[in-house]
This record gives sequence, C-alpha cells and structure tokens, in this order.
Amino acid sequence: MQPKDSWLLPDGIEEILPEEAQHLESLRRKILDTFACWGYELVIPPFIDYLDSLLTGSGHDLELQTFKLTDQISGEMLGVRADMTPQVARIDAHNLNAEWPTRLCYTGTILHTKGDPLEKTRSPMQIGAELYGHAGKESDVEVIRLMLEMLAMSGLQNVHLDLGHVGIYRALSRQAGLTDAQEAELFDVLQRKARPELQELMAAYSIDDAFKTMFLKLPQLNGSKETIAKAREVLLAANGEVKAALADLEAIADKLTVNFPSLPVSFDLAELRGYHYHTGVVFAAFVPSVGREIARGGRYDNIGAIFGRARAATGFSADLKVLAALGKTSYTKELRPLIFAPYQDDATLHEKIRDLRAEGLAVVQQLPGQAGSAQDLGCTSVLEQDHQNWVVRPLASLE
Repeated sequence: MQPKDSWLLPDGIEEILPEEAQHLESLRRKILDTFACWGYELVIPPFIDYLDSLLTGSGHDLELQTFKLTDQISGEMLGVRADMTPQVARIDAHNLNAEWPTRLCYTGTILHTKGDPLEKTRSPMQIGAELYGHAGKESDVEVIRLMLEMLAMSGLQNVHLDLGHVGIYRALSRQAGLTDAQEAELFDVLQRKARPELQELMAAYSIDDAFKTMFLKLPQLNGSKETIAKAREVLLAANGEVKAALADLEAIADKLTVNFPSLPVSFDLAELRGYHYHTGVVFAAFVPSVGREIARGGRYDNIGAIFGRARAATGFSADLKVLAALGKTSYTKELRPLIFAPYQDDATLHEKIRDLRAEGLAVVQQLPGQAGSAQDLGCTSVLEQDHQNWVVRPLASLE
C-alpha cells in the first residue's frame, strides 16, 4: 500500500523544477566558463569518499555534518561529502603532483546532516575555486577578485567584503603561552563575542597583563580601514608574525580598492571562521538582504600534507542555489524556441526533425492520443507539410 504523502521530501532536501533548474544551470555554466577564462580547470570529486579523507583539514569542523556509512565491500567507514575542498586538495597533491601553481574549480551537491539555521537546506550545491602552490598575498588577491567576479555575474549588488586573519590569534596564543585547552576555550568565547566571559577568562589566566589587554581588545578590532591602524597600537607588544599579518591585510585591501573602487571593505580581527583549517587571511562576502555570508574562503596552507605533499593553498566557495535565488531579480528567462512536430510515420518528417535537432533547435513530437496542444506544451512554432516539404511556421502566424 502506498504511504500517505509519499511525495514529501526529507527536511532540508529540495527538488528543483524546470524554470528554476534552467536558471541554475545557466548560471553554473557562466560561472564555470569564467573560471576557465582565469585558467581554473574543472575537477569532479566523488560524492562518497573514505571518511578519513573527508575529515582532513576543514573536515574536522564538519564531522557532525557528515553522513557516515559502512562500505559493504571493504568494511571501511565512508562519508557523503559535506565539503568538496579536502577532495580537491587531494587531487592537487596526489593526482596532479605539479611543482608550479595549480588552479582548480569544482561544483556539485554536498550533503549536511543538519541544515543551515537561515537557509534550512541540507543539500547545498557547492561551487568554488582553489589555487595551490603559491604562498604570497598575490594569490589571495586573485581568488578574492575571482569570487567578486562570480558574485557580479550572479547579478548580486551591494556586495560587502569582510577580511580577517586567523594567524593573528594563533600567534598571540603562542606568544602568550596559552595551553591547548586555554586556546580552545578562548577561541570559543571570541567566536561567540561573549565579552563578560572573555573578562572572566582573562582574570583566571596566568599570563602577562599585556596579552590580557590585547585579547580583551581583540573583539573591538573591527570596522573600516582605520581598524588596521588601531590594531597596530593595540597589538604593539605582539611579535613579528602579528605585524606581518596586519601588513598583508592592509596590502590586500589596498589592492582590492584599486580593482574595485566602490567595494566596501571591512576588517574583523576576531573573526576566526575555519580556525582549525585556515592558516592566514580569511574573507567573506555579504549582501544586505542576507544575514550570513554568501561566499567565503581563505588561505589553508599545508592541506595536502596528509596526502603526501604539503602545498600552499587559497580559495573560496559558495552555494550556487543561494546565488541563483539572490540574483533571480536580474534574471530574464530564456525563451528558447520549441517546435511542435505532428505524429506521422513519415521518413521525410523524421529526417527534418533530426536535422533541426542537429542544428541545436528543440523539437517535441506529438504522441498518439496525447492531451494538450502545441500551445499547452509551450511551443513557439510547428512543423507543417507544404507539398513534399516540412516547414517550420510560427504559432502566431497560424492564429
């Protein structure tokens, strides 16, 4: 017996209907074509992979988001990918094995055990680009520029860029002599921007007062470009790693301002997204209508070490379905010509239909006894017999 409401889908799992699918596919092709024009080659990682491979780097932050299953052939633990970045890093490190910079891009559905609080979906369509083999800030600038190009192509306006650097907190923690437990505890408080808890922690930690002051002021180091000058004053006692990180952030922002004069750029030095994964600059793009980032990325050097070859790396990703939905106001549906052909067992008709399809035209042929006219099927023209020939005539001319 068929269960009631068998048409329902699991929470957070969506199906995409024709018009939306056409828009999504059109945007996917445009973005991938743009990536290709920048020299980024497409790779297609597997949907299911060994769990250890999926939980490399960023995967440790996604362990609770990963569906797990046992391989009936090998008995090994497998996972359904919740993020494609570790897989792409493996392709660069193990399969391609180049000594020069490698540019790769990818797109595909990923699966999460829990949905995003705002978007609700558990099946994002991830799209992104990664640049391997270059450790300089110039490659960070390149991937940020490419991300902004992708957002502009998606029809998004009023994009805002937020910059941070996880190396600042990591260097301060080492210099202050924090234990691993203290570093993790402080990280959690900073992520939640819980200032009363932060004050309690600093009072309890046996570290130099200068570092207590710097940690207490770290959440306040956010805003416009003046943030960098303020950070240099607040973090004056920090070591050279912190000062180099501030210099990199400033240089990246200056370069982007030249390329995108109207782009609002802000800084948040307490933003530690992907802290266990990223090693340097992190960035995120926002638009006013959405309460979370619409694209994000950063530097994650040495990601390939577990695959046998550590490589400098930087990149970004986004949910293609989110980009398509946000940019839909600027989307004009493509009215593709659709030709209606009658049902006849006629060799000349079949040849004409084959020729039209070979030219890239869409032809739908009537089925015997079917319901619906050419207009009902959304056709723009029909095939009609004119003496011994079959000709295409617009529907409007037949009314």
